[in-house]
Amino acid sequence: MVRRPFPPDDDERWWTVEERMRQLDHRADAVIEVLHVAQEVFGYLDTDALAFIAGSLGVPLSKVYGVATFYSHFTLQAYGEHTCVVCTGTACHISGAAGIVAAVRAHLGVVPGETTADRKLSVLTTRCPGTCSLAPMVLLDGAAIGPVTADDVVGRLEGL
Repeated sequence: MVRRPFPPDDDERWWTVEERMRQLDHRADAVIEVLHVAQEVFGYLDTDALAFIAGSLGVPLSKVYGVATFYSHFTLQAYGEHTCVVCTGTACHISGAAGIVAAVRAHLGVVPGETTADRKLSVLTTRCPGTCSLAPMVLLDGAAIGPVTADDVVGRLEGL
């Protein structure tokens, strides 16, 4: 019988992660799926989560960390209450994405990958979420909005 590690704490959300690992028979090739579940329930992947998943699936922590940092979908830090993801793909870049990023930085003092000091807003970038007809566009709390101007985005962010 394989001895599995205990969850990092008594948070009931670990039950969801453990249940998915059981469904996947604790297979080493289930790393991506389990990381998705953990991020879905916790919002991000911290060091404790990565270590627990590695130990539970019997894979090196370096492999789990490598997967979590390779794929841009995963994040190792908690986001703010709201997220603003600026598309910087080709269509959006040509249509003014750099101006949107610059306006957000000038107005809120945060660059992509940062969260405001009050933890209200995280600013991120992405490469083409597949909404090129909306260029330039942002994902505001997951909703695609576009085409937008820098002033549009700053105004929407102020409204949050």
